[in-house]
Amino acid sequence: MLSPFNKLTGPGKVLKAEPPDRREFEGLKRSGHARLRDAQNTSLSIESRFDLAYNAAHSLCLAALRWHGYRPEHRYIVFQLLPHTLGLGPEVWRVLDKCHGIRNLGEYEGDLNIDDRIVTDLIVSAHAVAEKVDGLAAIE
Repeated sequence: MLSPFNKLTGPGKVLKAEPPDRREFEGLKRSGHARLRDAQNTSLSIESRFDLAYNAAHSLCLAALRWHGYRPEHRYIVFQLLPHTLGLGPEVWRVLDKCHGIRNLGEYEGDLNIDDRIVTDLIVSAHAVAEKVDGLAAIE
């Protein structure tokens, strides 16, 4: 039986197989943790906190996918694969997927419709991802 990763890998699909790289993995983790810490700084604007938390979550989710030996062709897939990369459920990936949509509206249409609740939920979800990523074995 094919893994969820194999089903999504190949020409014209959303993943490509690529061996994990220890330096890249550690760099993504480091970046994710730094941004997540900064996102919790309530003296920053809500827009900055959202950007920091979203990019922290993306970096950490990408680290998890790279740990498994795959690289995404599209940003959103790192969130949708969380059940397979880190064993996280819809209470996490749905928040991150929703924030991806919010991020796109802000980036491409100038409509960044956020509030304290979504930023709080995003930070909580990013922490859940960070905890799981920190539990992954080191790449040799």
